[in-house]
Amino acid sequence: MDLLKSCELCPRRCKVDRTKGVGFCGAGEKIRVALVSLHKWEEPCISGETGAGTIFFSHCNLKCVYCQNYKISHEGYGEEISIERLAEIFIEQQERGAANIELVTPVQYVPQVCLAIDIAKNRGLKLPIVYNTNSYENLSTLDLLKSRVDIFLPDLKYFDDEIAKTFSAAPNYFEVASAAIKKMFEIVGDFEICANGLMKRGVIVRHLILPNFRRDSLKILDWLNENFNDRIYISLMNQYTPVFRAGEFKKINRRLTTFEYDSVVNHALDIGVKNCYMQVGKTAEEKFIPHFDCSGVN
Repeated sequence: MDLLKSCELCPRRCKVDRTKGVGFCGAGEKIRVALVSLHKWEEPCISGETGAGTIFFSHCNLKCVYCQNYKISHEGYGEEISIERLAEIFIEQQERGAANIELVTPVQYVPQVCLAIDIAKNRGLKLPIVYNTNSYENLSTLDLLKSRVDIFLPDLKYFDDEIAKTFSAAPNYFEVASAAIKKMFEIVGDFEICANGLMKRGVIVRHLILPNFRRDSLKILDWLNENFNDRIYISLMNQYTPVFRAGEFKKINRRLTTFEYDSVVNHALDIGVKNCYMQVGKTAEEKFIPHFDCSGVN
């Protein structure tokens, strides 16, 4: 794995030899996975009736203080597996009836994941591949996913760089993420929805609205609409829950108000956004956080 010997897979560009140590994200040479599941709480065109075939990878190149998956992203919980075993997991998810193969936070393992996809496709994998990412990505890394990934499911977390640095330790987040999302769209193009309602190809941009920062969300919506109009889907999420280290930051140490969420949704409607998922009901509850117990990994 030459790309791991001086790792520059993400914008951190640590250049660490991951065959001998770890970089900012905490990942070494071996793939580490915390959960394999059929996840029914994704967007309807991703989950379908049977659920998305999620594979939750351990470690992350962001350090979000409110991360609901901190057990795996910050603490690195999970089990090490081989590339061969990852390919087997893809096939097993297909046999379980998964709607797709959803790779959750995979950037730190892209070279290994690409090899696993190739192996699985040679063994009969037919499901669309979904790349679920925080969007803190290098364009050169995304290029490796051409002809391998069918659906990109990126976050667009922040417009303001100071917010990104404060809550995710991510300098130049919007500059990096916006370029990455443009690259993702370049790779897969306009979305395609099958007769059964499942997405076959395309981009769904997720945005989690944070308490006290709805104006940042409005700027993100404006940018998405100006750059993609109705050629992508947008998913506006109201599920923010103050977990992990959120209590250390007064502005985000509470749930979102109805006013905050509705004002962002109304702005989307006002500027003409057509393809948009909205969350209703009580979604900001810890019961919706996956239980990471390494099920399905080995």
